[in-house]
Amino acid sequence: MKKRLLALCLIGIMSIAGIGCAQEKKEVVKEKKPVTLYVTRHGKTMLNTSDRVQGWADAPLTKPGIEVAEYLGKGLKEIPFVAAYSSDSGRAIETAIIALDKSNQKNIKLIQTKNLREECFGKYEGELNPTMWAEVAKVNNMTLEQFMKKLDFKMFADTVAKLDETKQAETWEQLTSRVRGEVNKIAEETYKNGGGNVLIVSHGITITALVESIAPGTTKGSLSNASVTKITYENGKYKIEAVNDMSYVEKGKKVK
Repeated sequence: MKKRLLALCLIGIMSIAGIGCAQEKKEVVKEKKPVTLYVTRHGKTMLNTSDRVQGWADAPLTKPGIEVAEYLGKGLKEIPFVAAYSSDSGRAIETAIIALDKSNQKNIKLIQTKNLREECFGKYEGELNPTMWAEVAKVNNMTLEQFMKKLDFKMFADTVAKLDETKQAETWEQLTSRVRGEVNKIAEETYKNGGGNVLIVSHGITITALVESIAPGTTKGSLSNASVTKITYENGKYKIEAVNDMSYVEKGKKVK
């Protein structure tokens, strides 16, 4: 009888141990939520103010540029970010740092990457904008007024690349491939880690290229400084929620 009881006890102990091991081996699967990208253009800079070409060339934010970045940050206070990225250009870094600070999220590490840079304009970097745009329009048999009214960014980028004897300027395809590839990595990694909100500070034409790669024909005209383009990502698919949205800046202006 004692032997039988002992055997039963051993079986029970082994069963419990087996259940414990099975429970330990069981993987904890993270619940995946959508990723929401708040893609923002940097604040106004000195080169913006003097109407000069600013792609890979850089300049610090002006006083109004700092102000609008502060308003943006205050307007984003209710958006909890799980990650933050910017191009490695000073104007984007400065805007991102200010926005995170004013939204009370400066504890989030800012990741900088050259793949979020503005389009490279080659020999035109630092040149007066009207000079570059007039030359681009002329090659396409248009007046400057006609070209600006049409504002075809693909035609613009490809023409600048054609005119650039230094062969440094990017074509539309090169720019699109660069930014879309980087954003794909950001979105997929964030989604894998459970999703959430991500701040991305980049540049006007770069953001336009990103949006057009997702939903062609969506963008109309240039993007405003500190505007937000909201994009959601889930199961490998993107959806444009808003483009050139200044409501966060307007909201921030009302915060004391």
